[in-house]
Amino acid sequence: MTKHILIIDDDIELTELLTEFLSAEGYKTSCCHDGASGLAKAFDDNIDLILLDVMMPKLNGFDVLKALGGHHSTPILMLTAKGDDADRILGLELGADDYLAKPFHHKELLARINAIFRRIDIVQELKNQTSQLTINGVSLENATRSVFCHEQPVELTGTEYEMLHLLISNHSSIISKDQLSEQVLGRKLSPFDRSIDMHVSNIRRKLGQYSDTDKIKTVRGAGYIFLEGNGID
Repeated sequence: MTKHILIIDDDIELTELLTEFLSAEGYKTSCCHDGASGLAKAFDDNIDLILLDVMMPKLNGFDVLKALGGHHSTPILMLTAKGDDADRILGLELGADDYLAKPFHHKELLARINAIFRRIDIVQELKNQTSQLTINGVSLENATRSVFCHEQPVELTGTEYEMLHLLISNHSSIISKDQLSEQVLGRKLSPFDRSIDMHVSNIRRKLGQYSDTDKIKTVRGAGYIFLEGNGID
């Protein structure tokens, strides 16, 4: 089935170029040129991926992310100004799956898009494996991509779910940032890239609503460990 990409960007010339390029690569595209219409379209069940610009009229990209509330299952690739680390960090905090700085090369954009869809395919395969995994009070149900912390539901984005799944599946072992980036984001971690840190921080914050103890330990210079706690369920 042809994947459907929603482009939310007020740069009409850019969206036309992206539509032409992505169509040639076999993708279907829809375009919205302001945040309000983009937000309305984002809830369309037929959308498989969203390319979201930051600076737009009516609602900016951050407003759109806030309105989605971090509970969306559709992956979002944020388009940010080159070198604007604050925008990237805020986008990730609000639920974006990844970011790409403008101006970008069309082949890099395609590589990011393809990596996201490969990741989704892997998650689909996981659904056919162990149906539930529970460690230290945290349960993952692959079939529904549901997460519970001490029996309370936790809303994670697709990327957050996949990172937590990787950490829990390798509990008590160090998972490096490079591993998380390559296996979840589908790309090598570049210097000064804060995306992994922000996703893990979001997971910690969401789990922390229902737990007095941290589930994920940072090992400086090495990566992260999901802790077993007082026992394994």
